[in-house]
Order: sequence, then structure tokens, then C-alpha cells
Amino acid sequence: MQGVAGLVLQVVVWAVTAVTIYAFVHAAMQRPDAYTAAEKLTKPVWLVILGVAGLLSLFLGVMGPVIAACASGIYLVDVRPRLLEVQGKSR
Repeated sequence: MQGVAGLVLQVVVWAVTAVTIYAFVHAAMQRPDAYTAAEKLTKPVWLVILGVAGLLSLFLGVMGPVIAACASGIYLVDVRPRLLEVQGKSR
């Protein structure tokens, strides 16, 4: 049973890392002024948050993916839709 649990944990870690990388790339592709117009943290701050979260998800054991999931979740659920709205994009 420990082998299956370990495998599931590894799949979750890689899934969280992939989502965090997606969030980082999306944040990097947005205009810097859109962050200000959306009344969110600046682009460099979000890039640092998501970059550090991605590294933590790979190197910090169990807590790293938890931190990365929180950071990328906040970006994808709160910041990303607002950025797209401000820039006039549908998605």
C-alpha cells in the first residue's frame, strides 16, 4: 500500500508543479500595466511568488506542493481572470 500512496503523492507533486509552471508562464506573458489596472500585485512580484512556489514544489517535500498549490491557485482563480478582463480577452 505504501507504494501506491507514494505513487499517488508523486503524481500530485508533478501535477501541482505543472500547474505552477503554467501560471508562471501565463503571468510572464501578460502586460505589466494590466496588473496595475486590475489592482493586483505587480508583474515582478507575481513572477517571484510563482517561481519560488515552483521551486518549493520540487524541493520541499510535502509542504512545497501545498505552498505551490496555494500560490498558483490564487493566481489562476483571482488574478488571471481579472487580468484577462482588463485586457479585453475572453479567456
